Amino acid sequence: MIKLLQTTAALSLLLAGTAMAKEPASCQTVRYSDPGWTDISSTNALLKTVLGPLGYQADIKTLSVPITFRGVAGDELDIFLGNWMPTQTAIVDPMVEKGELEVLKVNLSGNRFTLAVPDYVAEAGVTSFDDLAKNADKFDHTIYGIEAGASVNQNMLRMIKDDAFGLGDWKLVESSEQGMLSQVQRAERSDKWVVFPAWEPHPMNTEYKLTYLKDGDEYFGPNMGSAEVRTVARPGFAEDCPNLTKLLKNMTFSVDLENAMMSRILTDGISADEAAKEAIGKHPELLDEWLAGVTTFEGEPGLAAVKGKLGL
Repeated sequence: MIKLLQTTAALSLLLAGTAMAKEPASCQTVRYSDPGWTDISSTNALLKTVLGPLGYQADIKTLSVPITFRGVAGDELDIFLGNWMPTQTAIVDPMVEKGELEVLKVNLSGNRFTLAVPDYVAEAGVTSFDDLAKNADKFDHTIYGIEAGASVNQNMLRMIKDDAFGLGDWKLVESSEQGMLSQVQRAERSDKWVVFPAWEPHPMNTEYKLTYLKDGDEYFGPNMGSAEVRTVARPGFAEDCPNLTKLLKNMTFSVDLENAMMSRILTDGISADEAAKEAIGKHPELLDEWLAGVTTFEGEPGLAAVKGKLGL
């Protein structure tokens, strides 16, 4: 009986020690990036809002997508919440095969990413990629894109280089998300023709009357660019930081959630951090899912710590 009690006590201590075991100090600061996309600013802020009460620090850098992936592969960043697939397939798949990048999970599905035109252009007969070249003069042989180096821009440049859909003599104007949307807004005011990459989640889907073009599967994927967004990490991150990895694997977002946040940021002018706190306040049930089995950095129950800090 004494030996049994001693064995039981030893086992209890071992289990307690395991439960309270901390991650290494290197995990306490989480390094990730924002490519300047409002959807990723939103999800970055949601993660940041949870990390703080858990005892972690968010170190978010503004970097282009290519530099972000190089940073993750080179151990300069820990994670990236904006791996859009299949748009970034050409960049990401070789990195995964070489062991330079690890895919943790799909954090968003039910979205899409392809070229679009205003509804009045679609009503005039442009509903497919094949209709663009027929109306090249009306479009001024121009596609308006986002920031240079973005995967979607690379796809469009490849499309032009390949003379796909007869677009070999077209040009791509690279700008930024906001610069592109400003061009769309100016075009709509005067019923001018414009073609540009559109995606959801994004408030553009409610602020503008737009039509997604069909038949661009080779360059944007099937079903009008049906897409998913994944969370990726540097090699070894999951082994180094299992508690953080648990959190990241739990964190799933929705198109409706991100649309609402992005509208508050872009239309109402609040910060991404404010939008994140507001969204969690309206949907505290998200925390139950995200923090299941997650502890603070010190090993205490994570859900209670976050709800307590956020006053929920």
